Amino acid sequence: QVQLEESGGGLVQTGGSLRLTCRASGDVFRIDDMGWYRQAPGKQRELVATITRSEITNYGDSVKGRFTISRDNLKTTVFLEMNLLTSEDTAVYTCLARNLLRSKPDYWGQGTQVTVSS
Repeated sequence: QVQLEESGGGLVQTGGSLRLTCRASGDVFRIDDMGWYRQAPGKQRELVATITRSEITNYGDSVKGRFTISRDNLKTTVFLEMNLLTSEDTAVYTCLARNLLRSKPDYWGQGTQVTVSS
């Protein structure tokens, strides 16, 4: 089993920055790609960014050029640097770790709230 713990969420002003951290524990050898998703009230969950073990990144269109995802060398911690934040970025941000075994469920954290205010 893998547990994911997010941290770094909070309140930030429009145009500001915030850094989220996701730390994995447990059977971390089972982790493949990692990433971040977000869900705002009344909206569906959407992709924010993903990163592979070889550090290939992918970003949702709404955050390209503003957010940067990175991963530590042990591949158990992922970061999300969020810049030029707007109210549209207000959401619960949840960490994802894909299972190396595609026949098994992926792992999700509990989420951390990011609120962007003027």
